[in-house]
Amino acid sequence: MVSATINTGSLNFEAFIADYLDDVRYELIDGELIDLEPTGLHEQVAGLINRKLNVAIELLNLPWFIPMKCLIKPLGQNTAFRPDVVILDQTALANEPLWKTEPVITLGKSVKLVVEVVSTNWQNDYARKVEDYETLGIPEYWIADYLGLGGKRYIGLFKQPVVTIYQLVNGTYQGQQFRGKERLISPTFPDLNLTAEQIFAAGR
Repeated sequence: MVSATINTGSLNFEAFIADYLDDVRYELIDGELIDLEPTGLHEQVAGLINRKLNVAIELLNLPWFIPMKCLIKPLGQNTAFRPDVVILDQTALANEPLWKTEPVITLGKSVKLVVEVVSTNWQNDYARKVEDYETLGIPEYWIADYLGLGGKRYIGLFKQPVVTIYQLVNGTYQGQQFRGKERLISPTFPDLNLTAEQIFAAGR
């Protein structure tokens, strides 16, 4: 995925919802319109993760689902993230103030897991979204960096593809990284049979 900031001036959340809710190319960060410009390979990776997680939900017969489109809006911010994959707890949605009229999530307890597939604007995935998803209390956050685009401080000097899984522990994210044939360890889905290499192969 290639991402770019669009010079539209400051855009508030209401205007973004009115003009861009149905356009999956865009998200809003601090009033700036971000054009995600998804590539085909990016969509292959997101599609594989979506499929694997849907199967895991079905096997456990959980009241969770992956929406076709969804925005996550941190309270008090002029921001609306559009995650590549998000698992919602259907039993918690009655408490969401916007859900009945718009597919917008404002409460972290409605979310079981969120996935971002890294784009050229990797700083948002590795820094900004880690902080905001942590503050919202989202229990698990995956960063699927299938091209090894992240900065050295996040993925190491050799810039190899990596999947980072953050788990919320006492209100703070603790991260674990997976490469090659290592099986992903998901606190939400401990029996998930998925390796880092399977994810990377989907993006080739």
